Amino acid sequence: MIVKKIFTQDLQIAKSLINKDEMVTRKYFYQQCYPLFKSIYDNYYTDCANCKEFIDEIYIVVLAPSKATGKCQMENFRGESTLTSWLKTACLFYCYKQFETKEKMPKHEQISHSNLKENDDESDRTDSIYGSIEIDFSNLNRQDALTIIKQMPNKRYSELIRLRYLELKTNEETAKELGMSMENYYNKHKLAKEQYERIFRKEVGHA
Repeated sequence: MIVKKIFTQDLQIAKSLINKDEMVTRKYFYQQCYPLFKSIYDNYYTDCANCKEFIDEIYIVVLAPSKATGKCQMENFRGESTLTSWLKTACLFYCYKQFETKEKMPKHEQISHSNLKENDDESDRTDSIYGSIEIDFSNLNRQDALTIIKQMPNKRYSELIRLRYLELKTNEETAKELGMSMENYYNKHKLAKEQYERIFRKEVGHA
């Protein structure tokens, strides 16, 4: 009878990550696993502006609950390998899917604005699936919004916010202009919103 080795310590780390333990997340995911993420970021296609963004993206991929099941990918980890090995597999699969999506996208495509109403309706349907991630700009003038956007350290995120909220493009138009799949766009939109609102709160606090 073959007895499989179970990595009990890795199971405990995975449980802590699933439970959003801040200390474990910082020390394990962002520090201990950094060399792994950096190596993959340097050698594979990720569609991320830097390694930190890649780590944030993988965090969402493996720890965000699925809309279909309500469970995250990491809940499938059974400790039959090290958690680092499991994460490496998840990262490589993510990179493969990103590259596959990139290869399928048209290289040069003009964005049509003729069906704006139709695209807005499609955005509403998509939001009902992904959940609302919109930012409220109603109490902010354009110049103030631009000031905040210019302070965003991730230029890809700032461009997403500018296109979506200042140029008033639909989610689909913004994703096309940035060369993203809709699934990737909504993940990036969430991260961009968090970065924008963090700077906005800082500005309000200094006002």
